[in-house]
Amino acid sequence: MIPGIRRPRSMASFEALVAEALDGLPPDIQEKLENVEVVVEWRPSPGQLRRLGLRPGHSLFGLYEGIPLTRRTSGYNMVLPDKITIFRQPIEAHYRSEHQIMQAVQRTVLHELAHHFGISDERLRDLGAY
Repeated sequence: MIPGIRRPRSMASFEALVAEALDGLPPDIQEKLENVEVVVEWRPSPGQLRRLGLRPGHSLFGLYEGIPLTRRTSGYNMVLPDKITIFRQPIEAHYRSEHQIMQAVQRTVLHELAHHFGISDERLRDLGAY
């Protein structure tokens, strides 16, 4: 293998990175992951990009779709799970080394989980998470 060039990753190995990021969360955070599903997809769909006001080709690493915990009321029941999607292709296209990809997956999972907990992009910027 040529130094600096990484082998293509399988979907299963990428999903394992996402699972590791979730497994590495503190137990008290894991307990609060109620009615949320985390999935891996190749890249965002045109519809997802359109709903976000992004043009095709925009690098989107992850997406939270649902009702944040801070906005759930007593009427929140019998609803489909919130969905966090981690997009493999944009992450692998943007980062070259295995270590960079692993860090990007961890950051993206944490970022989307922050939205699940009701933390906005603006607040994440204020906290220096960008």
